[in-house]
Amino acid sequence: MPFQESAESMRAKLHLGKIRPSLAIGICAAVVVAVGLAVFAAWNAFSGETFQIAHEQTVAPESLSASGDAQEEAAVPVIAIHVSGAVLNPGVYELPEGSRANDAIEAAGGASEDAVPDALNLARVLSDGEQIIVPTVEEQERLEEAAVAGQTLDAGGKVNINTATVEQLDSLPGVGESTAQKIIADREENGPFGSPEDLKRVSGIGDKKYEDLADLITVG
Repeated sequence: MPFQESAESMRAKLHLGKIRPSLAIGICAAVVVAVGLAVFAAWNAFSGETFQIAHEQTVAPESLSASGDAQEEAAVPVIAIHVSGAVLNPGVYELPEGSRANDAIEAAGGASEDAVPDALNLARVLSDGEQIIVPTVEEQERLEEAAVAGQTLDAGGKVNINTATVEQLDSLPGVGESTAQKIIADREENGPFGSPEDLKRVSGIGDKKYEDLADLITVG
């Protein structure tokens, strides 16, 4: 229907018969423009709200994920490990809980040229407060020779804690079979004892018990 006829029809419906046709056409045009602007504004508002919701759905999970990762990293506990023997930088190092013997050696700069790191169980999981002693080639050869020869006592009759059997260690005062097995397990995992006093690194042997054993043991 032509615009003029529409205007005439609207004028009749609104009882505007006394209004000039040109004025009625202007009123209709204004109404059409107003309706168009209202529709356009509503569309823009709807589109903006939709974009904001979509943006929040896209960005929010990533932000939460990044925050969660940061909190998880901050919550990882650490352990202190004393690394000594044939390594480049002996000392106490802090490592993430669950680290292995090889990680501790690497933290100390790696093994030195005369080291025998394979004498240790490099895959062993560490615990807080441990000491790892990396033996040298000379120390390892001496230990192996003593083990082959069955040498457990020195000239003074002292027990060599680096080569003694469970039975021989059990013969020491205050050392039962359980502690004797711990001594052997410790030297197999951490390498030979560098001095008699290193025996205190074994669980169950404190200062008092060591004092009772000091004159009866040797490291060869």
